[in-house]
Amino acid sequence: MTKDPVTIVEVGLRDGLQILDRVMPTADKLRWLEAEHRAGVNRFEAASFVPPRLLPQMADAAEVVAGARALPGVIIHTLAPNLKGAMAALAAGSDVLVLPLSASEAHSRANIRKTREESVEELARVCRARDERAREGGCQTRIDAGISTAFGCTIQGEVPEDEVVRLAEACLEAGADRVALADTVGYADPAQVRRLYRRVKEIAGDRLQSAHFHDTRGLGLANCLAVLDIGIREFDASLGGLGGCPHAPGASGNVATEDLAFMLEAMGFDTGIDLDRLIEAQRLLATLLPGQTLHGKIAAAGLPKHFHRSPVHA
Repeated sequence: MTKDPVTIVEVGLRDGLQILDRVMPTADKLRWLEAEHRAGVNRFEAASFVPPRLLPQMADAAEVVAGARALPGVIIHTLAPNLKGAMAALAAGSDVLVLPLSASEAHSRANIRKTREESVEELARVCRARDERAREGGCQTRIDAGISTAFGCTIQGEVPEDEVVRLAEACLEAGADRVALADTVGYADPAQVRRLYRRVKEIAGDRLQSAHFHDTRGLGLANCLAVLDIGIREFDASLGGLGGCPHAPGASGNVATEDLAFMLEAMGFDTGIDLDRLIEAQRLLATLLPGQTLHGKIAAAGLPKHFHRSPVHA
């Protein structure tokens, strides 16, 4: 019997590192990336293309993307908040470019210094530039509109669902290939997640395929389950549960890659990931970030003795 595949996108190299005070050397980032690649992870959100003075952790974005491209089968996701960053990401060889737009007006101004309407206009400019580049012979990079604070905001508070739906529709009309919803600050609960995803799916259809949850309040995996039930099959996660937005107070901790992979494999989904090697990668990360707390549970507890690995990993 063929197992239902689920894709995990490792976002720790971007979302995980951006909130840390320290700057991880490029060589260590590539060691991390290579260790997860050996475990079977083949999608990485490798970097943000932003000014180094604003986010020194991402100053080596092009070098990290180049290192990732050297690995067989890797699909590279990057993030860029504006046209200038997007063009740099395209030139570096991004396969998927994520443009962040906030459903919260307050977070939008704090994070990218634009209103939501200005963010949609910037997205449209990026899509037109991508299309022009493709006509000139460049590869057709996929553009995803990543809608952050879709389930609430630590600055603004409640974010009305109608506004999230309208923003998603505006992003698709602006030329985005796909939209994704993000629980940037860990406010979401499974009922809210299921309800909002169903509403956005009504207008986006197959162009809504992925999810980005934080485990700030312990509901990250539960929220993943909620959207699994309605057909979502791509999830962002960060090794060791690292992550958070510097401009969203209290936004700590993505869903841990190793915990999500374990849950999915235990349920019978095929992630393509060797869990023993993934745990080894998490332990390597602990040595690369001495003193940094990692939040994943399965690396500390170990795999159950009766755990049956997928035949693809045997």
